[in-house]
Amino acid sequence: MDISVIIVNYNVKYFLEQCLYSVQAALSKVQGEIIVVDNNSTDDSITYLQPRFAGVQIIANKENTGFAKACNQGLAIAKGKYILFLNPDTIVPEDCFEKCIAFFNDTPDAGALGIKMIDGSGTFLKESKRSFPSPLTSLFKLSGLSALFPKSKLFGRYHLGHLDNDKNHAVSVLAGAFMMIRKSILDTIGGFDETFFMYGEDIDLSYRIEEAGYRNYYFAGSTIIHFKGESTKKGSMNYVHLFYNAMSIFVRKHYGQGKAGVFSSLIHIAIWFRAVFSAIGGFMRKYGIPLFDIGLIILSFLAVKFVWAGWIKPDTIYSTELFWSAIPAFAIVYLITAYYAGLYDGKYKASELLSTTLIATVVLLAVYALLPEHLRFSRGIILFGGLLGFVFIGLFRYVLINLGVINSQRREEEHYKTIVVADPQAYNQLIDLMKRTHLPERILGRINPPGMEEPALAQWPDIHELRTSIPYHEIIYCGNSVRYSDIINQIQDLPKGIKVKIHAAGSQSLVGSHSKNITGEAVTHEQAFNLSNPHTQRLKRLTDVCVALLLLLSFPVHLFLVKKPFGLLYNSFAVLLGNKTWIGYAASGAGLPVLRPGIVASNGVPVKKQKVISFDSLYLLDFWYARDFVALNDIQILRNAYRNLGD
Repeated sequence: MDISVIIVNYNVKYFLEQCLYSVQAALSKVQGEIIVVDNNSTDDSITYLQPRFAGVQIIANKENTGFAKACNQGLAIAKGKYILFLNPDTIVPEDCFEKCIAFFNDTPDAGALGIKMIDGSGTFLKESKRSFPSPLTSLFKLSGLSALFPKSKLFGRYHLGHLDNDKNHAVSVLAGAFMMIRKSILDTIGGFDETFFMYGEDIDLSYRIEEAGYRNYYFAGSTIIHFKGESTKKGSMNYVHLFYNAMSIFVRKHYGQGKAGVFSSLIHIAIWFRAVFSAIGGFMRKYGIPLFDIGLIILSFLAVKFVWAGWIKPDTIYSTELFWSAIPAFAIVYLITAYYAGLYDGKYKASELLSTTLIATVVLLAVYALLPEHLRFSRGIILFGGLLGFVFIGLFRYVLINLGVINSQRREEEHYKTIVVADPQAYNQLIDLMKRTHLPERILGRINPPGMEEPALAQWPDIHELRTSIPYHEIIYCGNSVRYSDIINQIQDLPKGIKVKIHAAGSQSLVGSHSKNITGEAVTHEQAFNLSNPHTQRLKRLTDVCVALLLLLSFPVHLFLVKKPFGLLYNSFAVLLGNKTWIGYAASGAGLPVLRPGIVASNGVPVKKQKVISFDSLYLLDFWYARDFVALNDIQILRNAYRNLGD
């Protein structure tokens, strides 16, 4: 057997699905096997994948053992002459394995091979080639100097930025996302060191391969897609901590105590340096925009009060205490409304900003109208302050969009923006899938794959020119009807800003990633559920909390109306604390959007008092509930099940 492909999976079943289709295509030219080690995924990976890939060997762990140990489990049963450790969020071209094995045959001193990697937008991933993390090299990386001078032979040597990306090179370290190694070497030196849980295990193995007298090579003769690229949290202190620990283990193991001490001192300097920027960056990412919004709201009210008191009603005296009570009230109402409207979800919609401002203004005016006369100061200031706040915050969002801090989800980008490269049969299957995800309106039409001349929107060579007449923003490539090698070659030449997704014919998902800094995105049939939408989930949680508070505030009334009133009291607190939801699933909920344990099931019957009917019937009720969810449905179910809410 030529090759054993070992893939460790943890909760990325759709990326793994697309990866396996590409690996199977690449194995058509060489003899090989696929071994998947699942690290106790909670997304039903095994149930989903096993029927679709009957020829794949799957090892199902009962706990997350870490990357190194899981790889060694696959290695223990592998039979190939070459072992490939491959990430699940990758796509390989059809001739990848064939070319890699040919390189090994032509290069006797090659012990292991890494490969040229690009992200989902076609951008080269610098972790494709690396040097050993000496104390100084690690310091340059963690301090940010390597990012400032990526091409420098001194500062940028961690990622070997001075070496040509399109030429083969002997390098020190290969990336764990794609490491092909002669099995005879692994039989001698062993597999990954299981002391490393995350990060560093590929560096350690690369080092031991060189110690055994072989060389590690960066191979530019083939290219793969690595969707997620570098971890999306590499700016966090958690990453810095994990990286430091991994590098410390490596240095103590291979460099001796003297160098380990120097390394520790230098890295601690870099840790503190990075900690300051991480803390500031993390705070701004999480709280910066809401804080700026509050500042703009205060500025709006101050500006309107200044104009109002100076030119419109100069003879009116406004209570400073009342004014400074109204500003925080408006800010609080605005932030709560904005959160539930989805204004802080990372994608900006002008309609969400408008609705948030209108709701917050109306709520504040309604509260204002209920106040006694001596506590009122000016409806005009509230109204125009809210409107000016809308203008200021809108301009602020415009600046953030142009700086790339947030994305704009304009109406024209939500509709009619996608072209599909596929044969007619694969295209129809994709349209079917898109209909189930409520996204069929995104499809402009079909592009013929290479060598096909059926009636279509355009031909393969004309895909660049097409954009001048039809401003598409996204391309979906259907694997099997288009060669993965053609896809990989083309996405490296696409204009900037074009989003790419890949869908293997017959699969139930599309995957893509528009940057190495953004977590990969999977479009699946599960998105047909309204309950999968983060905005909808927030509304469900808001409904839960409001109902729980209402029941607690009116508890004496329920003593005489609910069958188990003290059970109602317990359940209300459990919902408030986030341990339960009022309406949950009647069956297991497998394959449906995740919910907290329910008190009442989707059929209106207490979860613990379900009648003995078929599991399939209960599951169908849950399916409909998740698919068609609106918050008012929960209110209706609760009203009908009111007397049993104490169960």
